[in-house]
Amino acid sequence: MRPFKIDIAEEQIKDLQMRLRSARWPGSIFQQGSEDGVSLPFVQRLVSHWQSDFDWRAQEARLNSLPQFIANIDGYDIHFVHVKGKGANSMPLILTHGWPGSFIEFERMIPYLTDPAAHDGDPNDAFDVVVPSLPGFGFSSSPKQAGISSKQIAMLWHKLMKQLGYDRFSAQGGDIGAGVSKWLAALFSEDLIGVHVNYISASFRPPLGDGFPPVTKEENDFLRCQSALNFDPLSASNIDPS
Repeated sequence: MRPFKIDIAEEQIKDLQMRLRSARWPGSIFQQGSEDGVSLPFVQRLVSHWQSDFDWRAQEARLNSLPQFIANIDGYDIHFVHVKGKGANSMPLILTHGWPGSFIEFERMIPYLTDPAAHDGDPNDAFDVVVPSLPGFGFSSSPKQAGISSKQIAMLWHKLMKQLGYDRFSAQGGDIGAGVSKWLAALFSEDLIGVHVNYISASFRPPLGDGFPPVTKEENDFLRCQSALNFDPLSASNIDPS
């Protein structure tokens, strides 16, 4: 485990600028609205922003104010932010981003979670925050083989938290991060204080098999409702919301 600072080579920034200048715009129906795809004027404004207004070095300096690290776990270099809470008994919390996101999703949340007293909150509600980058995202190394899943990432995260000295911790995530957080709870329930997700996949199924509890009536009702919605979105009006 070692400290990490973002330091993008100047050659890479110049290469990006060159490719932006060399963009060839389509002369097709994709002009104004978004009915046929992302509107051309919007993409042109985006490219103009990256060429003329975006200051990468300023953003790099801002992000480097966060304490960042790299930990080698099972052959993967996992990049993560780790900020200790300013409370007497801060709760460890691992936050997992989704696709196509990054650890930056949580940047503005970190001060509120780690120092609630500075934001009119209770210092007893402070968290020790860990924000890793998924394999292949941000500054984490890419998977070395196909098929790495939320379950496998959860196992990496569990080892990361153990390396940081957290015997028990909480987890939060959305999108892929929701899947990772749910697998943390399923695989390591004794080590999880609690889990919060802000996304439930349409393909979600409770884990089954040895060591897992049977599916409850409430879970079966949820799955039946979910299957109906996936088959025909209009059928939502036919489902008893209770």
